[in-house]
Amino acid sequence: VAPYERPALSKAYLFPEGAARLPGFHVCVGSGGERLLPEWYKEKGIELILSTEIVKADLPANTLVSAAGETFKYQILIIATGSTVIKLTDFGVQGADAKNIFYLREIDDADKLVEAIKAKKNGKAVIVGGGYIGLELGAALKINNLDVSMVYPEPWCMPRLFTSGIAAFYEGYYANKGIKIIKGTVAVGFTSDSNGEVKEVQLKDGRVLEADIVVVGVGGRPLTALFKGQVEEETGGIKTDAFFKTSVPTVYAVGDVATFPLKLYNELRRVEHVDHARKSAEQAVKAIKGLEKGQSVDEYDYLPYFYSRSFDLAWQFYGDNVGDTVLFGDNNPQSPKPKFGSYWIKDGKVVGAFLEGGSAEENQAIAKVAKLQPKAENL
Repeated sequence: VAPYERPALSKAYLFPEGAARLPGFHVCVGSGGERLLPEWYKEKGIELILSTEIVKADLPANTLVSAAGETFKYQILIIATGSTVIKLTDFGVQGADAKNIFYLREIDDADKLVEAIKAKKNGKAVIVGGGYIGLELGAALKINNLDVSMVYPEPWCMPRLFTSGIAAFYEGYYANKGIKIIKGTVAVGFTSDSNGEVKEVQLKDGRVLEADIVVVGVGGRPLTALFKGQVEEETGGIKTDAFFKTSVPTVYAVGDVATFPLKLYNELRRVEHVDHARKSAEQAVKAIKGLEKGQSVDEYDYLPYFYSRSFDLAWQFYGDNVGDTVLFGDNNPQSPKPKFGSYWIKDGKVVGAFLEGGSAEENQAIAKVAKLQPKAENL
């Protein structure tokens, strides 16, 4: 299919009513742009070649080769391969190849999950992982009336971003919705029935959970294998400059695969998020066009941004989650309209801001705070 906005897959795509379907979320609808339907590409003179996998890249020769043996020559290459999902089968987890164990990365995965939700009405679902996918799918499966349990090894959910104080709210909220949360252990094996469908999840702490559906969200890894040894790499990604140019002058890399200079914090970073995917692509194209016309382009100056929606909740985060934290507002999961946030303070400055339940204006305000980094000498 033509390129689409992946966030829809863990949210509205799984709704029991009024579900999102293509062409509703082709790019760039999520960022307020025009929806790029397959015919849009034709109108703009862009050749969209689908059902074609590139299996070999020869960067010195400016050549790509497809699985069907076709050769593509280029003058400029933009690598936008994104990430692939980490699977339990990668670690040889026993029984992890059973039917009805799902991962969510592409529209095919979402379609299979939708079918399973229909087939296993009112059944038991186990979510393995307490990050983005875990929290969003936990909510989506609950909305579909499944009995949901979530399992993750960390002491609280979304540990890469949330503090214990933030996480306590979401865990409490999910528990109030009837979702069972099991922390501090991992899935070590699965048993299946005579049809090969998953029926039990074995946990490291000895517990066994019944399951009709298992969804695994334990992270992703950038897809860089095609270019190994041909471009410089850094922290698991392809190293780029502030214009997303790689160590090979005719090759650019954007989105999840790029390790780029994050100007605000003066460090190299790789960011897995739709917002950066869109903005890095825009920056690369500006730079390519600028070079053609002999015009200079500003360096990429990105403010990290993450967000999520589940149930009636919606949070946004801007900046960097380092240093000391200050929690504010009403973070009681029982509240009819909870609204709270957190600031991160480092070296006497506010460097990050999180807000649950904010209005559009308030979310813009916390973004501004994270960007300007006002002084905060006393916690």
